[in-house]
Amino acid sequence: MSKTHSSLWIYNPTLDLIVGCGAWSAPLLLIGYLAGNSHVAIWSVTFYALALVFNYPHYMATIYRAYHTQEDFNKYRVFTVHITGLVFLTLLLSHFFRQALPWIFTLYLCWSPWHYSGQNYGLFLMFARRAGASPSSNVRQALYGAFLLSYAILMLDFHTGPSSDPLFLSLGIPVGASHAAVLILGVGFIAFTAYALIALGKQTGFKALLPSLTLFSTQFLWFLLPTALSLLKGWQIPQSRYSTGVMAVMHSAQYIWITSYYARREANGEQQSACRPFAYFSILIAGGIALFIPGPWLASKLFHFDFAASFLIFTALVNIHHFILDGAIWKLRDGRIAQLLLNSQERISSQTEKASDHAMAGLRWLFGDSKRAHAFRVATVVALVAWAGIDQVRYYYRIHSENIGNLQLAASLNSFDSGLQTWLGRRTLESGHPDAAAEAWKEALRLNPADSGARDGLLQYLVKQKRYDEAYTVTQQSLRYAPEDTNLLVNNGMLANQTGKRGDAVASWKRAMAIDPSQMVARLYYAGELQQEGKCDEAIPQYLNMLGLVSRTDATHRPSPSIVLEGILGLGTCQEKMQQTSDAEKSYEAARQMAMQVGDKNSESIANMYEAQLKFSQHEIADALPFYQRAIRLDQFLGDPRTVAQDWYTFGVFLRDSRLSTRLSYACFMKSEILMKAVNPGADLKLVSDAKEGLKSVGRPVTAENLQSLLDDALELTAKK
Repeated sequence: MSKTHSSLWIYNPTLDLIVGCGAWSAPLLLIGYLAGNSHVAIWSVTFYALALVFNYPHYMATIYRAYHTQEDFNKYRVFTVHITGLVFLTLLLSHFFRQALPWIFTLYLCWSPWHYSGQNYGLFLMFARRAGASPSSNVRQALYGAFLLSYAILMLDFHTGPSSDPLFLSLGIPVGASHAAVLILGVGFIAFTAYALIALGKQTGFKALLPSLTLFSTQFLWFLLPTALSLLKGWQIPQSRYSTGVMAVMHSAQYIWITSYYARREANGEQQSACRPFAYFSILIAGGIALFIPGPWLASKLFHFDFAASFLIFTALVNIHHFILDGAIWKLRDGRIAQLLLNSQERISSQTEKASDHAMAGLRWLFGDSKRAHAFRVATVVALVAWAGIDQVRYYYRIHSENIGNLQLAASLNSFDSGLQTWLGRRTLESGHPDAAAEAWKEALRLNPADSGARDGLLQYLVKQKRYDEAYTVTQQSLRYAPEDTNLLVNNGMLANQTGKRGDAVASWKRAMAIDPSQMVARLYYAGELQQEGKCDEAIPQYLNMLGLVSRTDATHRPSPSIVLEGILGLGTCQEKMQQTSDAEKSYEAARQMAMQVGDKNSESIANMYEAQLKFSQHEIADALPFYQRAIRLDQFLGDPRTVAQDWYTFGVFLRDSRLSTRLSYACFMKSEILMKAVNPGADLKLVSDAKEGLKSVGRPVTAENLQSLLDDALELTAKK
């Protein structure tokens, strides 16, 4: 084996290709995708456990590299002191300024792929140089351009259209423009790749470039394949999966693989005692736990801050700090790093600056050989591992949210978690304790006023209790944190209308439509309010616009049939009032047919009654009669006595005024009166009684004994055209 080939590998070909070059990407991404969709709870717990041994330690590896010697600490002082202080200040302030979280998290999600790309690019060049290549400036720039374009293509995919994640702020690039830009960048990627790889292959042969080519295929799988699937198949993967899923585990394992090699060669080069990999990994694991777990627990336990939000803040900012620090310290143009990673035979200097400040003296004591330092290290590691164990147990119970007992166990460990309280509220409601569920949702909103799950659960509870004023207060408070939430604006308008604030209701619905012109429900309610005000000429265009949006929307994204039916019936009513009789009849008939198709008997009954009234007003007696009869039969089936009473009264008026049968009309009024006395002894009852008394001559008497027979006759009555 040639010297060049023997010096190609870091550890061995198998480990280097699988972990270092990402050859395991395709199977792991496939497993992660399938498991993430079919076994969400199991996959979430598995990933959370993997984070302890891969993700968390890889952050600590960078900190260890930057802080463990006075030389490195001073060399990167801008990053180890000033940038670190700024990140720490941001971490503190973001706990009190909740609106900052989406901005911080979006920065983290967008920066992560660039960080991954940078690592792949650096490792590509490292392996190419270890294989004997000496890439020219043009080749390096072409390679850099290829990696840059692959990242840019992914960012375009991220920011195409509106975001489905409240923590990710999308630029909302139009789909057409995004796809065109992706095609242009894709052509550039292919051109840069072909130029660079052909040039390197001529220098070393493609066999020697196997690690580099594997890394390039990894870059394609991580960043270009998802975008290609999005364009060709319409598959969409949430942005967070690129930074917090299996890809993060692979990146972290890759990072630990190369930094452990660096640490071993550094230790051997400095002629220290034999490199102790177990001690090194113990430091990484314990330090990684310290970076992520204690902070959110202390913030929630001591200050009653939302654990979930705090964890996201720590996750985002620790990552951002890592990106900054990592970008500064791992450079192949750094002579010391190049000597160690490129297999240079030059002797590595063992001289480092003496620690002079208190911080470095403290670190030197901490990692020294004294018994106290050793005991402190052991105690700290044990405490951190135990803490991580408790955190894992709590997460396990929290993620298995189908069982209320699991949620209660999680809450016994730490209840200051809005997501946990939201799920606890849902399961408590299902167990038949709505008041306790409401308290859980209130606690969730106290911890996180922007929690939509808790808000919606509490609103449903309050509306069911007819506590509209309290519900309106909830929507008003929630709008401070989610002013662009169109569904929240729609609900706020409904509650404002319910509490008599009609002007506020209209303003809320208009705001929802301004944010999202395709908001069908807001347009429906706005049209209904115009109709209530007698502005049918203004309401009709709104109804037509709403129904047009429904027809152009994919079936899976349309509002419920009851909403659509309400729009059609509202349109028909306005058309009737505007003397657009033919259009009104078409609207009522369309509503009736749709209601029959979807099985909405209530809407079908209303459509029948409206069409009957319309035909009656046009003196089409024979055509109107069967619509009245069908409406009554449907309402009797539904069993609402108030509606049935109104139906019998309306039918009685029709029979009386059309002169079809005075006796059957009297029977209808009598039935309506009986039902009214049971449900509504007020103005409506007097109206029915007066109508009944107004019929002087009805022939043979109508009694309790023959009433039902007469009603049956009324429902079987026919009329000649």
